[in-house]
Amino acid sequence: MNTIPVAILCGGKGTRLKEETEFRPKPMVRVGDRPMIWHIMKTYAHYGFTDFLLCLGYKGNLIREYFFNYDWNHNDVMLELGNKRVTRLNSSHPEENWRIWLIDTGQETMTGGRLKRLAPYLDQIGSDLFMATYGDGVCNVNIKDLLEFHRSHGKLATMTVVHPASRFGEMSIENNLVTFFQEKPQTSAGWINGGYFVLHRQVLELIEGNETIFESDPLKALAAKGELAVYKHESFWQCMDTYRELELLNKLYNSGKALWKVW
Repeated sequence: MNTIPVAILCGGKGTRLKEETEFRPKPMVRVGDRPMIWHIMKTYAHYGFTDFLLCLGYKGNLIREYFFNYDWNHNDVMLELGNKRVTRLNSSHPEENWRIWLIDTGQETMTGGRLKRLAPYLDQIGSDLFMATYGDGVCNVNIKDLLEFHRSHGKLATMTVVHPASRFGEMSIENNLVTFFQEKPQTSAGWINGGYFVLHRQVLELIEGNETIFESDPLKALAAKGELAVYKHESFWQCMDTYRELELLNKLYNSGKALWKVW
């Protein structure tokens, strides 16, 4: 088991997806039969990273309950009603070696503040490096290649960048007939922050407190110091900011075209 932990930002209110997030935190919105956070964690676990620091906030109790009851909900069990003894009938499941820190990082804390609150747990784990991502986006980035790239340049931070998805469908037209159509493809122009960071713990020193947005002053400071490298990911990436994007992810998953499913 790798000792480099993975921090996942799970505390936001997800107001642009209020159809779902009125009732649950965005990482608990289901894609297929499992919540989004499970898909993200499965990607990291596929590459051997199974220590997870979950930065909880809005409706964090639902994330706690999901993982506390994970064995109960995802195994065949025998329950003896008299003494309430539970016997697991399955010998094992693929996620049983995961270690999950469920950390309350505050209801209103910004992304930087949430990462700052991980400092004592990083001390306990004893790793100078940690990875971080958001709880609402999936991709098929090779995590081992990303880590190797980070170690190769010696900078404090690596940010995975991706091509944004087009707002509209892309089509080719000949003789007033559509010959090709693709719904919301990723464009070839420009790069955006795709999450999937590798960070040295010194990065936390650039975060002042709960009000600090990680994507603002800390990343700007790293860039100004020449300490922010980018890992260009040309393949699949998709966030889940809107209900339409949730529908797209479910459509891909249910049709067997979930390109992020590398496990």
